[in-house]
Amino acid sequence: MSFRVFENFKTTLSTCKVCGKESPLISENLGVCRKCIIKNPEEALPHTFKAHRVSRLKFNLPETPPNDKNGILCGMCVNNCKIPEGEKGYCGLVANKEGKLIRYAGTPAKGLLEWYYDPLPTNCVAAWVCPGCTSLGFPKYTNARGPEYGKVNLAVFYGACSFDCLFCQNWHYRENTNKLEPTLSAKNLVEKCTNRVSCICYFGGDPSVQMPHSIKTAELAIEKAKEWKGPMRICWETNGSMNWPLLEKAAQLALQTGGNIKFDLKTWSEPLNIALCGASNQKTLENFQKLGKIFEERPKPPPLIASTLLIPGYVEVEEVEKIANFIANINPEIPYSLLAFYPTYIMNDIPTTSKKLAFESTEAAKKAGLINVKIGNIHLLADY
Repeated sequence: MSFRVFENFKTTLSTCKVCGKESPLISENLGVCRKCIIKNPEEALPHTFKAHRVSRLKFNLPETPPNDKNGILCGMCVNNCKIPEGEKGYCGLVANKEGKLIRYAGTPAKGLLEWYYDPLPTNCVAAWVCPGCTSLGFPKYTNARGPEYGKVNLAVFYGACSFDCLFCQNWHYRENTNKLEPTLSAKNLVEKCTNRVSCICYFGGDPSVQMPHSIKTAELAIEKAKEWKGPMRICWETNGSMNWPLLEKAAQLALQTGGNIKFDLKTWSEPLNIALCGASNQKTLENFQKLGKIFEERPKPPPLIASTLLIPGYVEVEEVEKIANFIANINPEIPYSLLAFYPTYIMNDIPTTSKKLAFESTEAAKKAGLINVKIGNIHLLADY
């Protein structure tokens, strides 16, 4: 299976292999249109599995989450892999060796990750409501009136994921998964925290499959920050697919430190999530709804934030409207960012998000009742 790079969306048409529709907003690499995925998943999804197969095998990862009746249950995330003898889990970090569950990374002793210092204020999805980038949270969660110039965020990029997003903007994390390096223990990662570090943000990939490592790092960092009596906000940016006890612990750490948990609500429709991301979104939606209660405990600065990537032809106004209704029913003040898509990885054959789609999606989210809606990556928006 070869992939073509998008060149001219006005003249280059792709055909849905199910309904025969032609459109520049159908990814030839995916093979099918949004309508068929949602209305006719039995026929459409097998075509999308071909794209996932290419994505997974290239990095020596299982094509689908293993579900062997005699396998060992991992229990870390939505996939609930039951791993047969000699095989590994969907994320690539867990294996069944002689009847024992082995975790290659994601434990307090070893995290598969890269890290760097990100100067504040950052371009984080939550920057517009973050104590480190605004006046929100002063003086309890930040020592500065306004952006914390001179301070940095310890950005932790985890090298594995519970999803297989064909539009992944950080797809190179799979190279880390394949090599199982670089790694760092929670204790050694916290050594990177100096009095210049006022927050930690876990992303990737996704922290969902390495939550024990991120939680232990957070606990140690909070204790260390007491040495200089500074803030140490803890944040997660995630697809939200981890099992609830791990997320609940993370939420409490974010809540007590002035941090937040940013959920990437990729889709509303489960078949669409499976087609684009290789996994169900039901755990994500369930977890987000459960976390709604923490927003009431600390509405400012907001501890829970949502975002959605606007993928032309697939995640459009109708999908945003349903996601926004879901969020508004939990709490209409939860911030919601709509992000511009850039063609990359497998879905490199459809255009960037248009201004029209971004503005119409924003209006739909506000109409659904959301008060705080923002367009992110606005510099990427196209004029078509």
